[in-house]
Amino acid sequence: MKYIEIEKLYVNYESKNSKEALQGLDLNVYKGQIYGFLGPNGAGKTTTIKIILGLIPRYKGKVLIMGASPDNLSVKQKIGFMPEIANYYWYLTPRELLYMYAQIFGISKKNALAKIEKLIDLSDLKDAADNLMRTFSKGMMQKVSFAQALINDPDLLILDEPTSGLDPVSRIKMRDVIKELHREGKTIFFSSHELSEVEMICDEVAIIKDGKLLRAGKLGDLLKKKGGSTTFESYFLSIIGDNYR
Repeated sequence: MKYIEIEKLYVNYESKNSKEALQGLDLNVYKGQIYGFLGPNGAGKTTTIKIILGLIPRYKGKVLIMGASPDNLSVKQKIGFMPEIANYYWYLTPRELLYMYAQIFGISKKNALAKIEKLIDLSDLKDAADNLMRTFSKGMMQKVSFAQALINDPDLLILDEPTSGLDPVSRIKMRDVIKELHREGKTIFFSSHELSEVEMICDEVAIIKDGKLLRAGKLGDLLKKKGGSTTFESYFLSIIGDNYR
């Protein structure tokens, strides 16, 4: 089953002298995949994610999420989203924030409390679960954001730069958790600039630039087309161009 189906997607923000943010994008993500979504800044990754989440209603093309429109409420209930920049209520603790999100999703108090304890442990927040988030570093906020993305036990998990700001140990732990979630059957859409992590985690990738799809497929197959001896980083840069750096 296709969890994300995008065909000939065009988006124009209609500002003066603006070009189309997405120009005929095609993308297919199947149930159970970890799918890497790559491209330089301004490529259209964030716009694509916003459309998947139903946050941009005006576009041209076909977009189906789990077989339904992105603005379908039953579909939204099945999605977890971790944004690149987490702007949460700084006067709350992680525990309070997670309980608030549990209420939004209609989770009973008993189930919410049990789930929150599990997510606090999973996200390595035990020592900070009852501290105000205004004291948190970027890395700590990433852990909170990861936990909130899982509060509704989503079928589709969308991660936007999930390891940004994490120290090396926390980065490895989160990577291991993502792999475990995949083994449990979750479909994961993974947007990142960390090419080594994408190479370690993802089944397939899509590379976009200037709103256009440049390449898509299994990592091994893409590298074989280049002769098989190149690294994924070298392959990516050859597709994007030297101006990526």
